[in-house]
Amino acid sequence: MCSEFTVFSKIKPGHADALRADLAELAEGSADVEARAALRQIGTLHDARHVIFDNDTRHMFASVFDGSWDTYIDDFGKTAVGARFDKVFSHTEGFPGVADPGVKDWFLARQAPAGVFVSSYPDLTVQRIWKDQRVNEAFQAVLDTPEFRAALDNPANAELLATPAFQKLMEEAAG
Repeated sequence: MCSEFTVFSKIKPGHADALRADLAELAEGSADVEARAALRQIGTLHDARHVIFDNDTRHMFASVFDGSWDTYIDDFGKTAVGARFDKVFSHTEGFPGVADPGVKDWFLARQAPAGVFVSSYPDLTVQRIWKDQRVNEAFQAVLDTPEFRAALDNPANAELLATPAFQKLMEEAAG
């Protein structure tokens, strides 16, 4: 389900500090409503990171995402994330802009596929992880109610409570 994407680009001479400032601004704003809404709208990004290296001459962008690479790149251009990409990559040589028809070729020319890519949850999409999180939060809220505690103590529920499936559920909830 998930794939990796890593791009190495050259930083324009004299732009490393501006790139660093834009990345800091991006990191500070990653919790803002617009950024969160865009990531929710895209709904496929597991993680992303930027690294400045080689004495401030090179930039690496790496991410993990669900679905096809083409869709992943297209989705960024349709949201506020595209403007953020434009701002960051404007400090790199030759970046045409995320809306430019040649942007995919630019990325592909600078992409370096991982020799090994390991994921702890290769079959879980971002959408599934979000759903699992919502279900877990709702389940945890139920566990904390007096009504649930009373149901556990009710002899009428003893057969259900003794099943291996229920025992496993309670063990997982406790862990």
